[in-house]
Amino acid sequence: MASEAQFHGTTILGVKRGNTVALGGDGQVTHGTIVLKSTAQKIRKLKGGSVLTGFAGSTADAFSLLERFEGKLDHFKGNLRRAAVELAKEWRTDRALRRLDAMLVAADREAIILLTGQGDVVEPDDGVIGIGSGGAYALSAARALIKHSKLSPKQIVEESLKEAAALCIYTNSNFVIEEIA
Repeated sequence: MASEAQFHGTTILGVKRGNTVALGGDGQVTHGTIVLKSTAQKIRKLKGGSVLTGFAGSTADAFSLLERFEGKLDHFKGNLRRAAVELAKEWRTDRALRRLDAMLVAADREAIILLTGQGDVVEPDDGVIGIGSGGAYALSAARALIKHSKLSPKQIVEESLKEAAALCIYTNSNFVIEEIA
């Protein structure tokens, strides 16, 4: 159960189909029961647009994590899987990183990966991943759309985020969706 002091209000969804990947997020940030911001930018392009990232969790922690991940990407010359594994290893062993309250989704043409503070590096079997307070709603909608439609990943992300925003009080309709096609 969330306490008043925690920041919430994130829905991040990634969909990969073939060599096309889309990552989207809503813009809402809340503190307890108050909306602090409705146009937050939770999706970032890295490595000249060849890698997409989205984050959920404490804002300061998410930015710290994103900065570390970008460093790993640079160190491993854009190799997403290697950067993710090395960051997860560091996350588990570094005292400061272990305290971060954030999750990260990273994607490129070859993979879509979830990184967590428990050291998880998860590449979903179906190419669909959702995190944050509305992540499960968006994930469910995306899985149905990927199975039963010919929509593009970007279209699936948009429609699924709309469903999450209709159900989750911590998700709004100010979406940012990026795609690598």
